[in-house]
Amino acid sequence: MLVKFFSPNKPINLYIREIKKMKKKDIRILLVDDEPDVIEIIKYNLEQDGYNVKTASNGKEALIKAKKSIPHLIIMDVMMPEMDGIEACENLRSDKIFNDTIIMFLTARGEDYSHMAAFDAGADDYVTKPIKPKIIVSKVKALLRRLKKEDDSQDKIQVGKLIIDKEQYEVTHKGQTFSLPRKEFELLYLLASKPDKVIKREKIMENIWGSQVVVGDRTIDVHIRKLREKVGDKFFKTVKGVGYKFVKPIK
Repeated sequence: MLVKFFSPNKPINLYIREIKKMKKKDIRILLVDDEPDVIEIIKYNLEQDGYNVKTASNGKEALIKAKKSIPHLIIMDVMMPEMDGIEACENLRSDKIFNDTIIMFLTARGEDYSHMAAFDAGADDYVTKPIKPKIIVSKVKALLRRLKKEDDSQDKIQVGKLIIDKEQYEVTHKGQTFSLPRKEFELLYLLASKPDKVIKREKIMENIWGSQVVVGDRTIDVHIRKLREKVGDKFFKTVKGVGYKFVKPIK
């Protein structure tokens, strides 16, 4: 089984390289929803397109199954019994082995605060029901394409005592190494890869969340605020009405 190829100690980019070589039948998708009808129709359409699909009926069951199979993509509802999708997402993102697993919420909850909570928990996409099954399949393809396009050209960025390790998805600052949620890491890496250059909000949104994902302006601001708290305020400068830039500290 291809599950055996991935281990918690394997560099993330090796995991991505494996995905590039996989056929659809080897792409593992975990579908999580407490409505059997939703599970049945989405599972059918994904399997018809060639994907390997497993299912779970709540967040707690999803965690158990995810740890067994290490899915490439998890499609999850928000409101579920025993453990909701937001809590399940937070649990997954706290475990390093799921750093590169894509998490997409598929839910009837369309409120702004639900979107914010999902992205804060580490979601990659947020889709509201009702939606045609074929569109879900198209979104899955788009999300997987973005993962396959991960660039291996520069594995590490070092700015003074700050080291951003793309291969391990780790940040080292003043000798202390720690992990960041996927979207925070990708945002930090994007900004740091173009030091002292203003990156427009639209470009950030497209690179980190994708052009097909609709999120509010506050989503970027929240992620920047968290990076200021964890990495240091001195590295980030807001350019009002335009975007953000990563600032190299003056020696």
